[in-house]
Amino acid sequence: MQAFVYYQDPGHGWIEVDVDTLIELGIASKISNYSYISGPVAYLEEDCDAALFIQAFQDKHGSQPELYEQYSENIFIRTLPSYGMASY
Repeated sequence: MQAFVYYQDPGHGWIEVDVDTLIELGIASKISNYSYISGPVAYLEEDCDAALFIQAFQDKHGSQPELYEQYSENIFIRTLPSYGMASY
């Protein structure tokens, strides 16, 4: 079972997912500009893209992904480029 980190700050949350996993699930091109990217890793915003990921993961694997929560007051994710800058 794959496990994913669910980062949160006081105002929002993101699930960390390898871009290869998004490609494998067929959703890499469906991720919005509200998510972020750093090299081979995407940070999927909780309101829309995370739900898309969870549904695609469940459809492929028959269960929801395991999430580990990590909270930070000043999270690094907000400093990253928008996922919309990537071309998938």
